Amino acid sequence: MASTEPHPDPVALTASNNTSKVDYTPYPEKSIPVSSEQQATVDAICRLYSGSASKDDMQVYAPTAIYDDPWSYCDNRYKVAGQWYGIPKIMASSRTLATEIVDASPSLLVFKLRQEYTPRVLNIGKAVNSLVSLSLDKEGKVTYHKDMWNEKDYSHEGLGKVMKTLNGDYLTKITRPEGDL
Repeated sequence: MASTEPHPDPVALTASNNTSKVDYTPYPEKSIPVSSEQQATVDAICRLYSGSASKDDMQVYAPTAIYDDPWSYCDNRYKVAGQWYGIPKIMASSRTLATEIVDASPSLLVFKLRQEYTPRVLNIGKAVNSLVSLSLDKEGKVTYHKDMWNEKDYSHEGLGKVMKTLNGDYLTKITRPEGDL
């Protein structure tokens, strides 16, 4: 595992009203200001979540970037592209409803994301909230993209790791992103 893996504290970053309850609901009006470069990175990531699957948007990732969510673990930009290129294949639509940047530094961006997914099979939209953490290198490229769906940090051990790695390693055979990513 890369040493750049972010480990955000979901309670500290998302709890509201003096409670210790995690709240991944984004409140855009509370978003902290970031540089135009960092905002461009967040915008590109949101376009990917929304099914853009473009080479331009993929350029926010370093070549050896890691993508980590409950279903997938990818260890380079080509495999990360496999995840994003899959969205238009399985979703009738995916749209970003709201974001809130909750932490930012030159090496880290953390934001809440509300994304509505509409699977092709059901054609019924479902909104999902998550906490997205992006580790950045000195050039501002994403080196580690972590998408948390609950307040727990993910395990990188056992059967869960095997399933996540298989998904990350083999989804590109189905989604077929450009080879020169």
